[in-house]
Order: sequence, then structure tokens, then C-alpha cells
Amino acid sequence: MKLYQGTVEAVIAAVLIFGVHNASVSGHRFGYSKPEQRRWSKSHESCAGKHQSPIAVTSSRAIPLNMPAIEMVGYNNLLPGPITLHNNGHSVSLSIPKTDPSKGKHPYVFGGKLENEYELEGLHFHWGDKNNRGAEHVMNDIRYPLEMHIIHRNRKYKSVGEALGYSDGLTVLGFFYQVTEHDSHEIASLMRTFPMIEEFDQQVHLNHTFTLNSLLGDLDMTRFYTYKGSLTTPPCSEAVTWILFPEVLDISITQIRRFRMLDTGLHGSPMVDNFRALQPLGNRRIFVRKVNARNTALDTLRSEIDHTKWDWVY
Repeated sequence: MKLYQGTVEAVIAAVLIFGVHNASVSGHRFGYSKPEQRRWSKSHESCAGKHQSPIAVTSSRAIPLNMPAIEMVGYNNLLPGPITLHNNGHSVSLSIPKTDPSKGKHPYVFGGKLENEYELEGLHFHWGDKNNRGAEHVMNDIRYPLEMHIIHRNRKYKSVGEALGYSDGLTVLGFFYQVTEHDSHEIASLMRTFPMIEEFDQQVHLNHTFTLNSLLGDLDMTRFYTYKGSLTTPPCSEAVTWILFPEVLDISITQIRRFRMLDTGLHGSPMVDNFRALQPLGNRRIFVRKVNARNTALDTLRSEIDHTKWDWVY
């Protein structure tokens, strides 16, 4: 389903999602205060849409389905370099070069209710000033202090700009963090470079690489929630299939404080509480993958085919 084709909107989105610097749009800034968020729709009509993100997810409202697991291909491979870490004034983003075809395929995902393969584009974070907020989605009445988004583009579209024009354009994997006493080894190597990007628009090319799975550790990803939504920043394109994993990753108090030391470039304001207000669910369905179902192989096959008959909306 095609939504729109807007070159300027697409370029802005590339800047906001992946931290790609472009002089023509580097002045595009937006704020996260309640009055500022209410103004987003004045410049970006989609921000007032009916299928916006983030939302509150509760087990009681989710529809259990037998559906395939999310397969993460290439997540154990070292990412191609140089990886760029960027303070774009709204978040910390990682831009990852495309894998040389002669060396294999770029990381991608499929499964769940996705109908195509989705190729890795980048990742970024959202966090709070306090440990009781920061994540964008609320999971069973809990708002975690940090949420990581790993963005993937539907392979049938040639660019993120094109993908943003379609309801199946992107899929975003969402992961939540809880504060613990000890440093997390998974995120530690990434955070060592944070002092080099404390100021707005600073970026650094990492002198090392890593695998995506090294960020996820031994997280159980067999169970997940999925729904249709949008980008959580302007232009709020309703082009995202969200996949949220309820199992949480760890981050220490010391580590999350490093996120809060980053600067927005606006009058010395620290980059904190960079999460969007919850949006109405409306007529959308939230699905949750069934696990540990005691079915025969044939029953499972039938049910996994049946999940495709469920529409995303009522």
C-alpha cells in the first residue's frame, strides 16, 4: 500500500533515523516537550495520523498467534566498516556501510508476519532523564529507561526514501533495557566512544567492528509483539512494522549516565527524555507470538499459515 512520495520528507527522515548529515536539512530540529510534540503535525501531516507510534503494549490486549520466529540472518557476522556513531541532536545513531556482495549478504530479517526480507539500515536509542522513563513503548505498564531500535528496509524498495512511501516499507526491532548494578558487556564497547560525540553533530568512525548479536547477548527472542505503526520522529511516516521483544537487556547506572551527558546543541540542554508521547491504538491489532505450544508439526504448520489471514486492523 503506497502512502506518499516526498523527496524532502525522505531526506529529513534519513537524517533523523540514521544521523546522515546533509547541509540542506541539518537545520531541521524538533523538540520533545509536550507543546513541541503537539506542533510536529503542523510541519508533518502524518504525525496526526491514525496509526502512529509508540503505543502501550499489554499482554491482555494482544492476540496470541502461532507464527514463525524472527530470523536474523547475518547477525553473527562482523559488520562492515567503518561504522559511524553520530550525535544528531535527537539521539545516538549508528550508520553501517553496506556489505560488499563478494563477501556475503548484508544482515537482514524475516519471519513473524513479515511478507518479505528486510535489510539492516542502522540503529539508534531513546532514553530518559530518570530511570523510570526513557523507552518509547510501554510494555505491560512498565516504561523502561532505554529502548534500542534496529531499523531494516524492505528489500523490494531501493532506498529508505522510497520505503517510507509504503506501509510495508520498514520494520524496526525494539529492545528494552533495565538498570542494573554492574556494567553490561554487550553495550560497553559501543559506549567507550561516547566521550567523542558528547557535543551536537559530532561523529566518530569506530576503529573496531562487532556483530549485532554481540549487542543482544543471550536474550530470548522467541516471544515478541508485533503491530503496524510509524516512525516515532517527524515525518512520522506510517511505514513501520514494529517487532518488540519483552525480554530485557541490562545497562548499569554508570553506563546510562553516559547517554545523559550528550548535548542537544540547543542552549546546552542535555539530551534526555527523547521519547515520543504514547499514541492511541485505534483500530489496530497487536499480535504476540505463541511459544511452547504443544502441537504436532502439522498443527503448527497449519497455524503458521493461518496467521497470514489475520489483518493488522479491525
